[in-house]
Amino acid sequence: MFSSTIIIVTLLVLFSNVGGRYHYHKGQKKASAPSPNGTIPTDPISQTPAYSPNVPSDPVSAPTDPDNDDTPCVFNVKDYGAIGDGSSDDTPAFVAAWKDACAVESATVLVPSGCTYMITSTIFSGPCKPGLVFQVDGVLSPPTGPDCWPKKDSPRQWLVFYKLDNMTLTGTGTIEGNGQDWWNLPCKPHRGPNGSTLPGPCDSPTLIRFFMSSNLAMTGLRIQNSPMFHVKFDGCEGVLIDRVSISSPKLSPNTDGIHIENTKSVGIYNSKISNGDDCVSIGPGCVNVDIEGLTCGPSHGISIGSLGVHNSQACVSNITVRNVMIHDSDNGVRIKTWQGGAGSVTGIAFENIQMENVRNCAIIDQYYCSNKNCANQTSAVYVRDITFRNIKGTYDVRSPPIHFACSDSVACTNITMSEVELFPYEGELLDDPFCWNAYGVQETLTIPPIDCLQDGMPQSISDTFVSGCT
Repeated sequence: MFSSTIIIVTLLVLFSNVGGRYHYHKGQKKASAPSPNGTIPTDPISQTPAYSPNVPSDPVSAPTDPDNDDTPCVFNVKDYGAIGDGSSDDTPAFVAAWKDACAVESATVLVPSGCTYMITSTIFSGPCKPGLVFQVDGVLSPPTGPDCWPKKDSPRQWLVFYKLDNMTLTGTGTIEGNGQDWWNLPCKPHRGPNGSTLPGPCDSPTLIRFFMSSNLAMTGLRIQNSPMFHVKFDGCEGVLIDRVSISSPKLSPNTDGIHIENTKSVGIYNSKISNGDDCVSIGPGCVNVDIEGLTCGPSHGISIGSLGVHNSQACVSNITVRNVMIHDSDNGVRIKTWQGGAGSVTGIAFENIQMENVRNCAIIDQYYCSNKNCANQTSAVYVRDITFRNIKGTYDVRSPPIHFACSDSVACTNITMSEVELFPYEGELLDDPFCWNAYGVQETLTIPPIDCLQDGMPQSISDTFVSGCT
């Protein structure tokens, strides 16, 4: 309790130093609770999330006025020689503006509206003075496609923010990924009657990556058409994402909206994501993640995993997904692990979720295999303490709406089902949810009935499968 208090106070002090352009308040209004009959708010994106004490609070929407950029704290890339015609390389201007802003407390790197700026793969690194804001009001984009990508640059990442503390990425503009030519590489998974996949390598850049940084905020932006992941947080702590729009076509491969791994204390609020892969994917090493007020779809849903690939250990805990709308998606809420992994997934709550025309609404899949050539293995990531509460709406009848396929050797335990009511979007009701080695309770009757969930606990769970996770 004492250490938690220190974390809360530290974060509040840090985020109070952003300066006159932003004011970080100490809390947010609580989201309105569902009515006693279990209905879900019809517009979850309008709900303000409950404040998570380990996540930086939401900055008031008050971006820097681009007409008042003559103060020492605003570093306009135009003043450093940026052309903004969409084809000239503006990288040197951005690097120079960043270098000067990094040395000033509560500074803003301003990318003004009215122009399109092209920069190559760049690492914006710290440490910097606290309160740094990178504000995109115009359009910011990478080179168009792999043929235009400089050979000297990494093909795996574009904008990288590295070793920063108390930094905000915001603005009223667009970060455009120009991903179309990357999606059409022959080694990408193509879907459709004539699609094919050739062997790799097939590197494609993540559009925005935050690495080894803390106390971060990303607000207000439109991010679209990434070659691969749109936004990735790796090795970070204290992340706020609020009022962000992320989009790419439904069939764009591997274009996860937000991917986090080895990252703690994350809040994703009031945002909209549509893409060709997971809206949000949560990888190994993630703790204390709060997702609320998200509209997701078309997409592959919200996923924890995949975890345990190549016999690795994965530890994920305390994940909450609530007041969310998922529509026209291949999956709803999902936990996926590879055979042969170790570690645990525990303390997961999926609550107050509206589904509309979703295939595979609720899934636990411990036999995940991306290439269909995976060998059977006995060890597995231990999945326990999973709650599905107030999950309602319609499903695509091509698959049963509930699918719990747990490991033969390591059962899933303490699954709670409550107020789950799923009806076919069109066609006849499928009343055969699938369960394998899954244990838990039904607090209320479910639609369709899930009679395959076993009561109690299995005879034994080996400690070797959960060692190393705290």
